[in-house]
Amino acid sequence: MKIGIPTEIKPAERRVAMTPEDCAGLVQAGHTVFIQKGAGERAGYSDEMYGKVGVKIAPTAEDLYNEGDLIVKVKEPLPGDIANLTPDHTLFCYLHLAAAPAVTEGLKDTGCTAVAFETVIVDGTTPLLAPMSAIAGRLAVQFGTYYLHAPRGGRGVLMGGIAGKQAGRVTVIGAGVSGKEAAVLASQMGAKVRLLDLNQERLDSITSEYPAIEGVISSKESIDALLPETDLLVGAVYVHGKRAPIVVSKAQMATMPKGAAALDISIDQGGCFETSRVTTHDEPSYVECDVIHSAIANMPAAAPHTASEVLSEAITPYVAKLANGEWTPELTEAINIKAGELLIDLGVDAEGKPVAA
Repeated sequence: MKIGIPTEIKPAERRVAMTPEDCAGLVQAGHTVFIQKGAGERAGYSDEMYGKVGVKIAPTAEDLYNEGDLIVKVKEPLPGDIANLTPDHTLFCYLHLAAAPAVTEGLKDTGCTAVAFETVIVDGTTPLLAPMSAIAGRLAVQFGTYYLHAPRGGRGVLMGGIAGKQAGRVTVIGAGVSGKEAAVLASQMGAKVRLLDLNQERLDSITSEYPAIEGVISSKESIDALLPETDLLVGAVYVHGKRAPIVVSKAQMATMPKGAAALDISIDQGGCFETSRVTTHDEPSYVECDVIHSAIANMPAAAPHTASEVLSEAITPYVAKLANGEWTPELTEAINIKAGELLIDLGVDAEGKPVAA
């Protein structure tokens, strides 16, 4: 199999899909691996490092796509990527189609087979989404702490408090991988943390391991009660492959203290706050309802070396299966688009709005 790894062209995206070490295993297994010139440099991996393990360097994106049969990248394809895809390609990357109707239509037009990392499900878990979710959860707290500083327009709360004074108050909605990591880091920083979820068993498991975190069943009433006393709100709601539900309305957001911060990790799937809109690493925040919002669709790109290392480790076994033609059930069921047809339910209506649960 000819495997191609292109340069990511999403703004401020510095990750690379596979490290030289993991590429080496594919080369040793008899596959030919191509990487676009400079694709790994922003994550700390030079062309020389890839060349030393037998990876071939493709000068341009067009050359890369012409050579590769299996295209492995990080983020969803943008128009420049889509222009190079053909019916002969299998694309393997994060897609998050529920929040990207233009990408959906573009991929359908190419005729390629598109398999999404986030819809690979094994025993009810998402092993290819989890590593980036964990990083995003931790970054959300780091970014949120920064936005709470007065020079950034925040309300001037010190997250961990000091000398017995009031610590920052953090509310995390969603106790999946990203929500748990956000809650744990905030708690370790000394903040008062409330973690909301619909699953009592999941909350009990986390709070038994981390007693300083308070578990709360998520509902409109519990959110109404907590937001007026929340300095940092983290939205970490995820439904496999579908548009994220809106769990915080604009009216509810307006009850938060002036200068509070709201980080929406769910923005890849459309966002879980009514007031959310996509931001970037270059323009990361905006203010609405007197609350500082941030909803960066590729948050882990802020830590590209770490993120690339853990992502590559997670996806390599599945890349190897695809390269060997081993369409196991979890990979077959993760096909989002094939031969011009959308094969998954995105959980949105004809206007792209989330379908009510």
